[in-house]
Amino acid sequence: MLHRMAMRVAPALTLAVTEADFRRRKRVVMVVPGLVAFALYRGLKAVAWHEDIVALLCASGLFSSLVALAAYAYGRERPFVDVLREDDLRTQAWVALRIGFLYAVQLSLMVLALLKLATYDYHDHPDGPAMMALIIASMSVARDAFEIGHVRLLQQQGRPLVTLPDGKALWTLVTGRADLWAERVAVTTVAVGLVYLALTVMMPAATTDLGELIVIGVLAGAACTLAFVQGLHPSLRTWEGLMRYSWRELLRFFLWPGMAFGWTYYLIADGAISFLMAVPDPPVWVRLLVTAGTAGILSLYGYYLGRSRWQEETLHAAIPASLLRCPFLSNILASKKA
Repeated sequence: MLHRMAMRVAPALTLAVTEADFRRRKRVVMVVPGLVAFALYRGLKAVAWHEDIVALLCASGLFSSLVALAAYAYGRERPFVDVLREDDLRTQAWVALRIGFLYAVQLSLMVLALLKLATYDYHDHPDGPAMMALIIASMSVARDAFEIGHVRLLQQQGRPLVTLPDGKALWTLVTGRADLWAERVAVTTVAVGLVYLALTVMMPAATTDLGELIVIGVLAGAACTLAFVQGLHPSLRTWEGLMRYSWRELLRFFLWPGMAFGWTYYLIADGAISFLMAVPDPPVWVRLLVTAGTAGILSLYGYYLGRSRWQEETLHAAIPASLLRCPFLSNILASKKA
């Protein structure tokens, strides 16, 4: 889900994918896979495979892999065959497997878990949840792959982009600069785990699906917001960084991406536990691990996004506007980043 967060937090990426003409094309890109996914659902239903969770997830993932490659090529404004020939195998595999297959499986599990929370359980009523899982997953994959292809196109045209939604920069941060994030994430994970454990003792409702959803939204949202401010203002203390923003700005980030993606990761985990592992009511220690782990992941993502935004603002402050579209400058910046 990091690519989705980066697309809406990094200003350069946000501007690239919210232009009016691009949004119109994106709506068309999303509708077509949704219609095909409905036909796929009808085919699965004809042989009763939609009732098998493994078959459903595999169908969703495989179909979305093809959707991701096609939407990515359309975003690049290049024929599909040419994109396959021009891009290296690693990029193609990342688009097909990460943005296509794995992302679709995650979204399908999220949809099933959300419907279970709304008392529309896949186990009891497989038709509706299976259909929605296939359609929503494929449409979301098409949207994100199309946006990523468009960003690649702009990069090739010379627009300097510090943050790219491919996870490479995050991997560089995780493997090369553990001194910047490890302690923060560890403290956040332990603190959130202890808070949730205390809440389960004081309020039994925290051990229910709805109770954990509420708790994890608040705790993960707060963790993501604090980490983002720390990454955005590395020279300031956390409180000093927070004081630079109004409560409305902080609340906006807390709600999205903080709370929203806290809920998203919880629902994915709940879907995997409930449907893949067949544990509809997990014990407290499992809920504790899910809550603390989700907060830890969003703390890492928040810090990375804050640091990326800081790097982007530093770059645009240091480079004259007349040079921002220079393809030679873009190549130099990309080589320095590598």
